[in-house]
Amino acid sequence: MLLGSSAFAGGEYIPRRYSGLGGNISPPLEWMKLPEGTKSLTLILEDPDASKTFTHWLIYNIPPDREGLPEAVPTEPNLPDGIRQGLNSAGETGYTGPYPPPNRVHHYHFRLFALDTVLRLKAGNHQADLIKAMEGHIIDQTDLTGLFVA
Repeated sequence: MLLGSSAFAGGEYIPRRYSGLGGNISPPLEWMKLPEGTKSLTLILEDPDASKTFTHWLIYNIPPDREGLPEAVPTEPNLPDGIRQGLNSAGETGYTGPYPPPNRVHHYHFRLFALDTVLRLKAGNHQADLIKAMEGHIIDQTDLTGLFVA
């Protein structure tokens, strides 16, 4: 399973437009080579370099026939095709971009999970609820890491 973005490559800097200092919109993401039996996808974006790991995005029940997510995914809890979004560490639904303290590089991990089920979770869940619902259903996972410095 592969995850990438046309906006930045793994290990490179995330453009400012996708940060809290810019447009605060989600970057475009593309994936391929999903494992057989994938019924849905979940994406979790985290910054482990914050004083406490900061979750920037929880988006789940993405249909496996999608080849990615476009730039600027709306922040509504319920999206077309049954896609749902949870609460990030700021207590908001949807994506919130990188916004680290000045002069310190942070790593942003876009983790994509292939699941053997569609999760029976309403929108607006916390990460702990999402992780618990995913237990025993992860077929494969991959990571795209971007960097950002304010």
